[in-house]
Amino acid sequence: MEKNAINPWNWQDQRNYVQAVEVKNVSGTLYCSGQTAIDENGISSKADMGTQLQLAIQNLEHLIDTSGYECKNIVRLNVYHTDTTAFFEHFHFLQEWVVKHGIKQATTVMEVKTLFETLTVELEATVVK
Repeated sequence: MEKNAINPWNWQDQRNYVQAVEVKNVSGTLYCSGQTAIDENGISSKADMGTQLQLAIQNLEHLIDTSGYECKNIVRLNVYHTDTTAFFEHFHFLQEWVVKHGIKQATTVMEVKTLFETLTVELEATVVK
């Protein structure tokens, strides 16, 4: 597999994403459903945004790993949250995880009115190998 980040500008580099990702010679693509702060028993978290973001990251990473893919090969990451101010107070958790895995992904971050039950953040990814 060959991945190429496409960035006509430089400003996105400090935000840890790319404008586009070209992928060639893929042997598999994993489309992940939105991962949230739901535990192994299916119970939605009632914790604050920061805690929920960390749990959603852990759940996404677990899904990717158990599927035989690697986080470094995430090419698309969509982030849905219910409160822009609260999300960006804890955004560093997501940034640190992206840097840790060397992920170069196209990203959309969007505030939505509500998510399932008590959830405040959801991560949706596409991964290749």
